[in-house]
Amino acid sequence: MGRVLLIVAAVIAALFLLGPLVGFVFDLLKWALVIGLVLFGVAFVSKMLKRT
Repeated sequence: MGRVLLIVAAVIAALFLLGPLVGFVFDLLKWALVIGLVLFGVAFVSKMLKRT
């Protein structure tokens, strides 16, 4: 019984630690997409301005 409770406690502790880490990874991914879209927009606008 003690071993089962220890395993359950370890799983719960791992989930508590994993939650913010996954959130941080998704936050970094979001900012990478935003910066990529901005750079793509700047490149597109500069190409359109060079043609005219």
